[in-house]
Amino acid sequence: MSYMLQIVLIVGSLLTFLYVLYRIRKAQFQIQDSIFWVFVFLYMFIMGAFPYFIYFISGLLGFDTPLTFVLVSIIFILLIKVFFQSFQISKMNSKINDLAQRMALDKHERDNNKPYEVSDE
Repeated sequence: MSYMLQIVLIVGSLLTFLYVLYRIRKAQFQIQDSIFWVFVFLYMFIMGAFPYFIYFISGLLGFDTPLTFVLVSIIFILLIKVFFQSFQISKMNSKINDLAQRMALDKHERDNNKPYEVSDE
């Protein structure tokens, strides 16, 4: 692994860590999201600070170059994050639909001064 890649990984991880800390201090970040990004920071820092670990793992897994392993592993981590965010968005959409339906029923009750009854037909 080249020294330039090591420097990019270390600096990138430190900048990511500082940005996460900034967002946490401004209360603009949820704890579970910040924990994920702190782990990404640690992973990138370990890759940059201990390149021989990356050589060992990439050779063990059969990658031709350590750079390929670094890129594939980071892409894999980001895909996992996207998957979990899609899951959260799906749950939120369901909750939004339920809330919109309840609001519509409440509005109907207020407008007609009687409760809305659902038929069992």
